[in-house]
Amino acid sequence: MNASNSVPIWEKVTLTIDEAATYSNIGQQTLRRLTKQDHCPFVLWVGTKCLIKREPFEEYLRRTFSV
Repeated sequence: MNASNSVPIWEKVTLTIDEAATYSNIGQQTLRRLTKQDHCPFVLWVGTKCLIKREPFEEYLRRTFSV
């Protein structure tokens, strides 16, 4: 994918763990731990690939005091 085809991170529907870590300044290991919790409101599993639903993740961050 060249630069003209890339979607800005703030416009993506889902983020990889790496993108979510960069976007939120939360470590990858912490994000992996959060996504493994039952009923995580912002995780989307595509087979074995873990994606973060950006808008629910942002909402989770707005109402969460600490992780």
